[in-house]
Amino acid sequence: MATSILDLSPDQSAASAADAEDLRLAEGLRAGAETAYEELIQRFQQPVYALAIRLLNDPAGSSDVVQEVFLKVFRNIGNFRGQSTLRTWIYRITVNEVHNARRWFFRHRRCEVELDNKPEDCRDWKEVVADQGRSPFEMALDHERQALVEAALDQLNPVYREAVVLRDIADLGYEEIAAVLNVSLGTVKSRILRGREALRQGFASHLDRGPAIRLVPKTAG
Repeated sequence: MATSILDLSPDQSAASAADAEDLRLAEGLRAGAETAYEELIQRFQQPVYALAIRLLNDPAGSSDVVQEVFLKVFRNIGNFRGQSTLRTWIYRITVNEVHNARRWFFRHRRCEVELDNKPEDCRDWKEVVADQGRSPFEMALDHERQALVEAALDQLNPVYREAVVLRDIADLGYEEIAAVLNVSLGTVKSRILRGREALRQGFASHLDRGPAIRLVPKTAG
């Protein structure tokens, strides 16, 4: 007897609805529907960029990765058959493109220093809308914590960084990470454990050297 969506648990129902949504979007992309392309960009542009920059730690390179990812999605959408979620498929493409970008970087060492001339009104992935009720002290602490996280992530072996970022930042499940990285579930768990331990040691090392930001209370007079 066929199973009705009403017979499924809430989690299963949500997964079934998401699968149907993915297939609907994929069909629209295959048909060349403009609304499907707009929906794809709206849903995945920011998550793909956030994942790329966490793995690559290079804003310009990450932007290039995003462009390549969506080109690959557009060209290969016919290969998506719903055997994984659309997010898993797109993240797998993203990780592969990050690997390509990293290989290119090591082959072509940077020859010039890039100057940061970003306009004041241009906000990147690290910046969030400030809560007007937050004090400068709280915001400074947030920036310091962010700096510690970035410094520790940057020192991680890329293999461990991928697993940790996908789990702890992108919030993917273990099985989904295994599908994205094309490795076994045991390998995923091992990489996450080792990556988290390396991060913990990295945090401890940075804290031992002192905080990146020293907040000195303003004295009277």
